[in-house]
Amino acid sequence: MQETTNEMRQKRFFLTESEIPERWYNIQAEMPNKPMPLKNPQTGEVMKAEDLFPIFCEECSRQELNRTDIWIDIPEKVREMYTFYRSTPLVRAYGLEQALDTPAHIYFKNESVSPVGSHKLNSAIPQAYYCKQEGVTNVTTETGAGQWGTALSYAAKVFGLEAAVYQVKISYEQKPYRRNMMQVFGAQVTPSPSMSTRAGKDILTATPNHQGSLGTAISEAVELARTTPNCKYTLGSVLSHVSLHQTIIGLEAEKQMELAGEYPDEVIACFGGGSNFGGIAFPFMRHTFSGLHKETRYIAAEPASCPKLTRGRFMYDYGDEAGYTPMMPMFSLGHKFAPANIHAGGLRYHGAGVIVSQLMKDGYMEAMDVNQLETFDAGMLFAQTEGIVPAPESCHAIAATIRRAMECRESGEKKVLLFNLTGHGFMDMSAYNQYLSGNLTNYTLTDEEIERQLNK
Repeated sequence: MQETTNEMRQKRFFLTESEIPERWYNIQAEMPNKPMPLKNPQTGEVMKAEDLFPIFCEECSRQELNRTDIWIDIPEKVREMYTFYRSTPLVRAYGLEQALDTPAHIYFKNESVSPVGSHKLNSAIPQAYYCKQEGVTNVTTETGAGQWGTALSYAAKVFGLEAAVYQVKISYEQKPYRRNMMQVFGAQVTPSPSMSTRAGKDILTATPNHQGSLGTAISEAVELARTTPNCKYTLGSVLSHVSLHQTIIGLEAEKQMELAGEYPDEVIACFGGGSNFGGIAFPFMRHTFSGLHKETRYIAAEPASCPKLTRGRFMYDYGDEAGYTPMMPMFSLGHKFAPANIHAGGLRYHGAGVIVSQLMKDGYMEAMDVNQLETFDAGMLFAQTEGIVPAPESCHAIAATIRRAMECRESGEKKVLLFNLTGHGFMDMSAYNQYLSGNLTNYTLTDEEIERQLNK
């Protein structure tokens, strides 16, 4: 049974400005098995940091392949900008606990309070900062639902950079206010696939009504970076330096859980490419490596319509559809995979980041897939009990947490569950409107369909 109102402890936990972490945690330096190397897409040779310089800024390229330094200093200017909205609150979800009648203690890290409404700003700020420091004038990227594109657009404006964003076409059409937010911050937004790049033209020639995927949008953004003087490509997930920047989440959560007097038995996050999962899980995972908290479970919640961790294959694959990116060792559904048009646009990606893929392969984490209707059921309950309308992506983490909390009710186990609320859903109300109208459906992939995608 839950505590009564009079017995409730503190609900929200914050850090002072001086307690905000000064360094990011680089899990690559402490992993028992290092990730397999990136490979050149043309030659198959192992890539060095300088091989990435034509696409990415130099510092991010070095961070991407850094497997020796456990801690990476956060630049003073970046940390200063973090303090505008960090620490984000750690919240005890008493309302949700009571609605579920579970003995589990549920906490969530509320990343929706950032200026752009999601965790994505944690990496957009340093990426834009490093580009500015290196004399870059233009940045380009892809975005699904628009959270990353919004964050990069804002960060680019802060540092005086011009931003060009390729937004997955179905999300461009489904989420006009996300597109408008990027435009408000001064970005040029193009639906992908488009006729503005060779990659886009090839995709549309082969499939004229292609609704886009993160793989197609990445191809177009990478091509623009390679063909535009003084322009660099930035990425909001998948790559290791992005997860590095996001560890600010877990490092804060670790201190805040101490303030709450508890330690998570399970750490849960939604999963598209791995940035928010790694952000909250990696700092806790180092205690699993050391044996201090070796029983902690780490659960990635992905869409049932895009199940690369639960049903994909571990292999070398491209990060984009056209094959411009390095070959990465990842759990993948194949870089030609065209995901269903679910509203969690940020999770519609064919592959998993190399760090997460290795951790999954080694059994340090697990994954569950969740159908679209279950995620919106969970989001509705969370909104009604905690007063926050979650983004469709975040609804996956909430759904997974509810599953685990209900299992605790059945078993009587008093577990501590921590999940990452990656963003609010105020720009996604059209998705909730479709849910409330009964117009959303689940998408199920057969084994034959997955095998066909993998063999394209």
